[in-house]
Amino acid sequence: MKKILSVILTLLLLVSFKTYSLPKLSSFPSAKATIFLDFDGQTVSGTSWNGGATFYCTPAGLTDAQITEIFDRVSEDYRPFNINITTDSTVFLAAPLTQRTRIIITPTSGWYPGVGGVAYTGSFIWGDDTPAFVFPDRLGYSTKLIAECCTHESGHTVGLSHQSKYSGTCSLISTYNDGAGIGETSWAPVMGNSYYRNLSGWNNGPTPSGCTADQDNLSIITSRNGFTYRPDDYSDDPKKNPAPISITNTNFSVDGIITTNTDKDAFKINLPQNGILQVDATPYSVGPDNEGADLDMQVTLLNSNMDTVKVYNPTDKLNATIDTTLMAGDYYMVVNGSGNANTSNYGSLGSYRIAGTFSQLSVTPISQVLLSGESDKGKHNLSWSIISDEPIKNLSIESSFNGSIFTTLTQLSVLDKNFSYTPLLSENIFYRLKVTSVTGQVSYSNVIPLKPIEERSKAFTITSIVNSEITINASQNYKYQLADMSGRIVKTGSADAGLNNININNSPNGIYIMQIICNSQRTTQRIVKL
Repeated sequence: MKKILSVILTLLLLVSFKTYSLPKLSSFPSAKATIFLDFDGQTVSGTSWNGGATFYCTPAGLTDAQITEIFDRVSEDYRPFNINITTDSTVFLAAPLTQRTRIIITPTSGWYPGVGGVAYTGSFIWGDDTPAFVFPDRLGYSTKLIAECCTHESGHTVGLSHQSKYSGTCSLISTYNDGAGIGETSWAPVMGNSYYRNLSGWNNGPTPSGCTADQDNLSIITSRNGFTYRPDDYSDDPKKNPAPISITNTNFSVDGIITTNTDKDAFKINLPQNGILQVDATPYSVGPDNEGADLDMQVTLLNSNMDTVKVYNPTDKLNATIDTTLMAGDYYMVVNGSGNANTSNYGSLGSYRIAGTFSQLSVTPISQVLLSGESDKGKHNLSWSIISDEPIKNLSIESSFNGSIFTTLTQLSVLDKNFSYTPLLSENIFYRLKVTSVTGQVSYSNVIPLKPIEERSKAFTITSIVNSEITINASQNYKYQLADMSGRIVKTGSADAGLNNININNSPNGIYIMQIICNSQRTTQRIVKL
């Protein structure tokens, strides 16, 4: 008897310890409205679910690390709103009765077969603590799937119904819209089937009631439940009180939240000298490749005159990266949520961090780099002189359409003194020479603009006989595909208008087929690699 009692006490202590050690997390403690993610088991009776029975819901059976990831994912889904996501029952019980809901994550699922979770629509404001349920055993104990289900079921409690997918002729394809796309920017509405897309979020789209019965998630959430959006953290307008970014020992960082699809966050940064600005604007995520992010970021860089230097919004990434050389002075960065090929910016909301470095251009042994040029008979002719105390390792010509953001036009031999080519662009082009010494020191020439040449009908020119690089001169942005004679794809990619080099040094000698595609023209050319 003593042995049995000892075992029982030990088990009780282990259960108590596990309950006590569950991470107690809150996403926005100052908010009154609360969603409680209940992982440690719960006895449920006297609710609309029970029908006179009592449910003894066992704990979720998840590790602290899994619980934390689920909490982080659900918290990010609700980040734009004035609501607290918590794993702490005391926080839940202190919330107003008509502004709270409990989501019980439990493998006690036999009483409601065939689903990953279940909830009553609108129960958040009922005031009787009717819970919702998520069944991790039905979801393979996957943190991604459990988190999506927690947001989905809590979405029901705040008044949302399912969102469906229809054909162009209004035929129902699926009751649960499973979204579109692959990889980092793949998307699905969280009130549809978002289990297998990386980017999920709130949506304004049709319901099972019909293809024209759109459901505006954001309006419903913020109008029926006693809470609305979080207060805006930064000015929308770079001309009115932009948030200053301070550079400390070449580094800087700042955090923010995009709360609505019209929200913009404006920042001001002063560059004390000419130098290189490198910025990574990253949405909050729980893993590599922006896993679990809700925000597709766009960053606009402005100069002191409020002219747009460049808009950074990669099509295949949720983060945006700036890497450019700028003159000393004031600059502005404006952050907002963006859409992509799979969705609009409607639900592109959430938290982010801007982090970067600014480094002054180094004083180098290269004491002088002078560039000159002229436009003559359809060609741009460039020449230069270099004064250096040590040998030169690399030379390259860089070009720009605005005089601020430069990209490599072509690599040169260190013995070259001039360069000439026929641009296909009918606009001003700015040029500079980049010089790298044998010790790695970099110096840039003066910038020169050359006027546009007469408009040409040919969109592309491609070198046909090459050794290691295919040179393409294009008047428009384009995509390319290189295949060998067997039809095997060797290289694919995209490039901006101008002169670009495609390296095929690692491909065997032989005949290849290059296909160039743009909005207005498709070009195919045979390439011979010697």
